[in-house]
Amino acid sequence: MELGGAVTIFLAICLSCLVLISAWKKMHKGGKLPPGPTPLPFLGNLLQVKTDEPFKSFMAVSIGRVALANGERWRQLRRFSLTTLRNFGMGKRSIEERIQEEAQYLLEEFRKTRGLPFDPIFFLSRTVSNVISSVVFGSRFDYEDKTFLSLLRMINESFIEMSTPWAQLYDMYSCIMQYLPGRHNRIYRLIEDLKAFIAERVKINQESLDPNAPRDFIDCFLIQMEKEKKNPNSEFNMKNLVLTTLNLFFAGTETVSSTLRFGFLFLMRYPEVEEKVHQEIDHVIGNHRIPASEDRMKMPYTDAVIHEIQRMTDIVPMGVPHTVIRDTQFRGYTLPKGTDVLPLLGSVLRDAKYFSNPEDFNPGHFLDENGRFKKNDAFVPFSSGKRVCLGEAMARMELFLYFTTILQSFSLKSLVAPKDIDITPKMSGFGNIPPTYELCLVPR
Repeated sequence: MELGGAVTIFLAICLSCLVLISAWKKMHKGGKLPPGPTPLPFLGNLLQVKTDEPFKSFMAVSIGRVALANGERWRQLRRFSLTTLRNFGMGKRSIEERIQEEAQYLLEEFRKTRGLPFDPIFFLSRTVSNVISSVVFGSRFDYEDKTFLSLLRMINESFIEMSTPWAQLYDMYSCIMQYLPGRHNRIYRLIEDLKAFIAERVKINQESLDPNAPRDFIDCFLIQMEKEKKNPNSEFNMKNLVLTTLNLFFAGTETVSSTLRFGFLFLMRYPEVEEKVHQEIDHVIGNHRIPASEDRMKMPYTDAVIHEIQRMTDIVPMGVPHTVIRDTQFRGYTLPKGTDVLPLLGSVLRDAKYFSNPEDFNPGHFLDENGRFKKNDAFVPFSSGKRVCLGEAMARMELFLYFTTILQSFSLKSLVAPKDIDITPKMSGFGNIPPTYELCLVPR
């Protein structure tokens, strides 16, 4: 038999097996599943998903939101991470001082641009990353550190790769895709390189660890590992240390810096909004002191603008996937154990029931008739419930302090007319990736 014929027969047998397995799983899931398009064997609903706009595709078949915790590992590590971050100053004066310090370093770098056009991507990622670095690694990086710059490029590329159609296919068909060549393997290599860096930092910490004086998140985790080394059910091990640290470092770098990059675009697109923010900064803070988190309460318009930027930006539109850990009843339907659920945060952030003109950039969505800031239950960029982002407090403080510090000293100048500024994401998948652009900063 010729090689081509043998391969064809082999593929036919594999496909038949997959069809049978898919049919068997469907028959044995049990319960009443939510309505939706009939899935094909093996392919599922892939043909109904636009790989370049998955959020819109999922919105077309969604019936609501579910976000459930999945397992003891998540509970142990989340509880520990929250406690440790608080101990290192989340929401307290110490973390505010770290952000203020980094914001001043950023201003120095901005002044070096001398009003000439530049791409803000690594200016913003360096400063934001140093805030979380001071917590997880115990120190900041020099802005010209080559290792640091390499890490930031890998994080940025990883965030982009996670949003490509290839990555989505890999997520759905990892059992097959992991053996096939293609772009989807790049994300694996990037993550492995990042994990290798974290592992090296852990090794350095181990060699100089003082259990009575933890310096950073890694030290605290190592101390907890030692405490629970005789517990067979403990989730405090080297693998989870590397992964948890990477998650904090990655999320603490890319989400806030991407929001700032989008924010610059919105402010240049709507210069009248930027001007009102300038006026509020001048009135409340002036130019003789640096902004502080306590200023937020006296700056409702600026607060509303930041909220509206986050709402429109919708950095992670589909939320983080979760797995149902038991058969779950939801609106008269049954979600079988093991079902993957996407919360679709973007569906809430653009819900016309909560925002009068959801597709328009309007800080008034967060202001009452008297110009006071008003909360909105549909504002969920950090998710909600048990799965709310554990870095929410830090991120909110960063966004306020960075925006006010930058706009206290500079005006934003676009290279094109405001009406021609494109605020469409460069890519939309796992994340909404800001478009690449240049701007000028004019000293005030």
